[in-house]
Amino acid sequence: MPPSKLDSVYRSLLLAKFFCKGWGEPKNLQRLFEFRKVMSNRETCSKLLPKDYPIEITKEENTSDCKIIEGKFLTPLELFLPGLIPEEAKDAHFQMILPHKWQEENYKPICLHLAGTGDHYFWRRRNLIARPLMKEAGLGAIILENPFYGMRKPADQRASSLHNVSDIVVMGGCLILESLVLFNWCEKMGFGPLGITGLSMGGHMASLAATNYPKPLVLVPCLSWSTASSVFTEGVMSHSISWDVLETQYFADGQYREKLSKMVTIVDDSFIAGKLFIQNFNQSMKELKEDIKDTKQLTMKAEKINLSVINETNPEIAKKKFLEINGKSNKLNLSEELLNKLLSGQRIELTASEINELNEKIKIALKRLKKDKSLDKNKNEIVEEQAKLTINNGDKKSVADKACLQSDTSTNESSTVISSAYNLSKTKLMNYLVPEEKLSVSVPAKRQKLDISKTNWWEKESLQFMRGMMDECTHLKNFSVPYDTSLIIAVCAKDDAYVPREGCSNLEDIWPGAEVRYLNAGHVSAYVLHQKLFRSSIIEAFERSKKLWLEEKEREKEKENRAITYCGEIYASRFGNETKHTKELIY
Repeated sequence: MPPSKLDSVYRSLLLAKFFCKGWGEPKNLQRLFEFRKVMSNRETCSKLLPKDYPIEITKEENTSDCKIIEGKFLTPLELFLPGLIPEEAKDAHFQMILPHKWQEENYKPICLHLAGTGDHYFWRRRNLIARPLMKEAGLGAIILENPFYGMRKPADQRASSLHNVSDIVVMGGCLILESLVLFNWCEKMGFGPLGITGLSMGGHMASLAATNYPKPLVLVPCLSWSTASSVFTEGVMSHSISWDVLETQYFADGQYREKLSKMVTIVDDSFIAGKLFIQNFNQSMKELKEDIKDTKQLTMKAEKINLSVINETNPEIAKKKFLEINGKSNKLNLSEELLNKLLSGQRIELTASEINELNEKIKIALKRLKKDKSLDKNKNEIVEEQAKLTINNGDKKSVADKACLQSDTSTNESSTVISSAYNLSKTKLMNYLVPEEKLSVSVPAKRQKLDISKTNWWEKESLQFMRGMMDECTHLKNFSVPYDTSLIIAVCAKDDAYVPREGCSNLEDIWPGAEVRYLNAGHVSAYVLHQKLFRSSIIEAFERSKKLWLEEKEREKEKENRAITYCGEIYASRFGNETKHTKELIY
């Protein structure tokens, strides 16, 4: 579905510019990239912090419907990467919302709420989601203030406009470790089961934080996806980034290109992926025949073309008819071997040299088409309409296969008709061509260009670095799979222009067992109109965890009773006292 126009309009009304001071210090980025490898592994990350990490309670308040507790603690990232976090952001501030009375004694669920872009302080999350969840399902809540937001916002920062790209990475690192501190604290205080959620950026931060908790954890990320790279390079947010500053700094300081660019990994590469359809050139002539039969109207308009070649199943006869139609000159001068492959009627794989040959021949065909001005206007309209019918199933590879064959088999006039029918305009066909320097890479076709407005090589290179940096630090493939994926319910908007999903890895593939629900809405409309759905998804996920939690409590209780009984029997055998007295001594 097309991206939401409301998202674009809403973003255009906001004047905030992001990353006005550039990428951040190269040495700081290097430290972040290196520490990411430690933090993204659940085994290592969960052991970084003590279970009794110090937390200070600063305020307690009883209201008519709940108890509100406020506290703070030093963000653990400052201990591991000192000097990266602004002074104002070093203390993590949180607010806890608890019901006056829990619905069940052994069931005290707590959900951690992380902030989306622009969500400063606690008011919005407390009143729009935390309190309603407490009234509807008896869920407690912890609302954590983001670094660079609210009480943690640097004095020289305007609103939510982060100064450096590195700030968003620092924010993510802080939230991952701070969430772990709060989970350990809740467990120590006897709360559970535990969960985490967030909207937009908060949803993605929640996903990252959930990967490092070594126990079952409810996770409900809303309006986010598998990586943040598409948000900053393709979504409407990309128009709010100071690209001129980033490009200038990227090429002015060689460290970005020489060292840092080699440290990042692009998981879903769009530059390569969108142009390797010919690497998988396995469409059979039988499939092509079936496709052409479906385009009856096109066939009638192109009756001058002898389609008997397509219908012929005998490769030798097909080759002969091809040469009859194309003439002795063989317009595109295809090699005998390549020609035999194209007309073999079998599934094929082309070599790199044959791919190059096809590319060159198609380029020649394009030049010829561009020079031909004799195409009738009405014919053009008909074939363009028919081309849309052919392409609407998204099978670009099939269309390109036909384009290759039809460009070869056509005469001057018929070439123009049939090629136009398959949408062989220069702009669209060039998206299918394979750059020679990329032929050795085997990547399935996925995402389109990063940004069609970026045409210069230096602009593309800085965009590529942005994608690599974001994939390196935010792509879920670079983090551990959550402990129990059955407790994950992700809610996404189908028409989301803030968080493009095309070409990105699917959550279901990265986290087998996770559930993804889709809304027929854009990013902004989903946030405004579907708060109730977000809450119901959180409640449902906690209901799933309730059974597991209570069963675990029963097992722990049974294990404790067995231990007490065993100790009592040993004590009684030695001292002749009753088990009752033994229990008193143990406690």
